[in-house]
Amino acid sequence: MCEVFETPRSCYYDHCLQRRAPNSERVRLRSRVNELFGQSRGTAGSRSIVSMMQADGEQIGRFKVRSLMRELGLISKQQARMLIKKQQWSGPTFRTF
Repeated sequence: MCEVFETPRSCYYDHCLQRRAPNSERVRLRSRVNELFGQSRGTAGSRSIVSMMQADGEQIGRFKVRSLMRELGLISKQQARMLIKKQQWSGPTFRTF
């Protein structure tokens, strides 16, 4: 069809995306995820937010929350694990006789 009208395929797909009306349920979930993320001071990930929402009686999956967080640009900040390195004993660097 794009060849008939001599338009790029990307224009067709952009047009298809623009015609969608915003989903009110998705907007509500997005605002709830944003609210819970703010309450956790930016430390809650998708699994934590799912457990918080399920505690409130909301049925939602982890991957749905993950996609909502990506749409909002939310990235959880977790403290890096402290890496403990064992000191390697190199022994004497010279030969003893």
